[in-house]
Amino acid sequence: FCTSVFLCKACTGIDNIAEAITLLELNNWDLVAAINGVIPQENGIFQSEAADADAGTAVPPPSSSPSSSSPQSSSTSAFCPISPSSRHIVERQSRMLNFRVEYRQRTVELVIEDNSTIRGIKDLLQTELGIPASKMQLKGWKSGDVSDSTVLRTLHLPKNNSLYVLTPDIAPTASTSQNSALQESLNQNFLLIVSHREAQRDYNLNFPGSRTIQEVKRNISDLTNIPVRHQQWEGWPASASDDSMTLALSGISYPCHHLSVCRRSSPANAQEPTEECADVHMISDSEGDEYEDATEFGVDDSEMFGMSSSGCRKSPMMPENSENEAEALLHFTAEFSSRYGESHPMFFIGSLEAASQEAFYGKARDRKLLAIYLHNDDSVLSNVFCSQMMCTDSIVSYLSQNFITWAWDVTKETNKARLLTMCTRHFGSVVTQTIRTYKTDQFPLLLIVMGKRTSNEVLNVIQGNTTVDELMMRLMGAMEIFTAQQQEDIKDEDEREARETVKREQDEAYRLSLEADRKKREAQEREEAEQVRLEQMRKEQEEEKEAIRLSLEQALPAEPNGDPGEQISKLRIRTPSGEFLERRFLGSCKLQVLFDFVASKGYPFDGFKLLTTFPRRNITQLDPGSTLLEAKLFPQETLFLEAKE
Repeated sequence: FCTSVFLCKACTGIDNIAEAITLLELNNWDLVAAINGVIPQENGIFQSEAADADAGTAVPPPSSSPSSSSPQSSSTSAFCPISPSSRHIVERQSRMLNFRVEYRQRTVELVIEDNSTIRGIKDLLQTELGIPASKMQLKGWKSGDVSDSTVLRTLHLPKNNSLYVLTPDIAPTASTSQNSALQESLNQNFLLIVSHREAQRDYNLNFPGSRTIQEVKRNISDLTNIPVRHQQWEGWPASASDDSMTLALSGISYPCHHLSVCRRSSPANAQEPTEECADVHMISDSEGDEYEDATEFGVDDSEMFGMSSSGCRKSPMMPENSENEAEALLHFTAEFSSRYGESHPMFFIGSLEAASQEAFYGKARDRKLLAIYLHNDDSVLSNVFCSQMMCTDSIVSYLSQNFITWAWDVTKETNKARLLTMCTRHFGSVVTQTIRTYKTDQFPLLLIVMGKRTSNEVLNVIQGNTTVDELMMRLMGAMEIFTAQQQEDIKDEDEREARETVKREQDEAYRLSLEADRKKREAQEREEAEQVRLEQMRKEQEEEKEAIRLSLEQALPAEPNGDPGEQISKLRIRTPSGEFLERRFLGSCKLQVLFDFVASKGYPFDGFKLLTTFPRRNITQLDPGSTLLEAKLFPQETLFLEAKE
């Protein structure tokens, strides 16, 4: 126990003993898997410091027992201690891996060396199951799909592994219907409703049937901060006795199963391991886990523990004391691409304030979470996190779709101070103090920030010592919280827009009503003005007609008295109203005098015509200068007035 904790601390650079124990428990006390989880490399070898080589320290190869060729004995590597002042070199032997393979109702357990290929496993299964290797599909790899030529060592597998076999090209017979159902259950999703009794909170988690109970417990550890070794469960079926068992075979209810978890009470006499473990020189493992030489991971001690020389250090991710944030982030993006490839999250180019505006202050449907990536070249976890977490296709795609990703390099103190100033301004002093508490070896950090109505909230701080599955789980957990808040914001925004639309419609209706009233009033005023004008014109015309009538009446010669010797014509004129106008005229009077008389009575020459009764003649068509005698209106005549058409 002490030896495992000591080696884990030495190889991973973890100072805290509790963290080292937690890391080992998460990997079933498999030291190699624990180290791979922090510093996974292709070769899987740790090297000792260069100082050992310079000092000429001779490191003998590890001794192996004669029975090391058998699977049982080869699972434990031997270590030869050097002087206490020197580092131990963990030299790699052929590592044996245990596989529990499920096919329909059968379970096959295999032990195979890690230098074998996937095809080697299929060949062994072909002997056990009687199925052609070409018809098999091995599922359950954490790294995704693999080919038959893939070497197991390159997958950095833990000691114990669970797989299942699919044979889609082989149709199941009637007797194998149960096997087909089992195969189906491995592909089904189980909903686990886990109640955290202490926090009085429920978690709704979806897992495929191929996920193991151990993996479920690790995810719960991330959500509740209860280490796996301290978790006390209720609700697992009696058949779920092995944590390496898949959910499909554990006997849980489908599609939903209820569980509860709480922190296990530690015995009073339980003591954490002390630093005295560092004095142990003879290295052994009671559980038979293997340890590997650091050189197999392709890194030397100086790089692994963040002590590389300045001459070998790469160019900085971000220039120091850069005045323009956009230029600094352009440099960061270019350097990130040169180190880890073009497949990486699309970093927002601009200030933190601009990134916050882009993420938080648009339409509710368009808002996103803000992911702030904080890089530190002095941390041993940075290269691993960037290359194997941030550049994974699933993480890149998920961040691009749901997050605005903004990055900053805190390797230089000046850049870190500038970041803290920006965080204080935008997120408050609590976030700033939280960032300050993290040590260099805990970087890089990924802060998940959600915009709220009054202030911004940091939902999660993801450290560099995580896995792709854990990172995705935390991102999805943050998205679940954000989606719930977003739905409320969308509802509030829709209601507000509906109210504003109604108000705009009411204002528009009121404006149209006022406009209609104004036009109606203006039309009425124009009509009244027109009436006044017409009335004025009518009055003026009447006055003019009256003036003309009076002038004609005054200009008429006096009516003759009927003196003897005068030729007098007596005319009787019938008006359109039926009245009669009578007057005497001298026979020598002009017709114009007759026309003026009629006009003086209100029947102007241009509006009326004078007609004789029999024979019918239009007198107004005659020459006004002719006399009454010439017009044969003597000695008397009856005329009638008729309006001209």
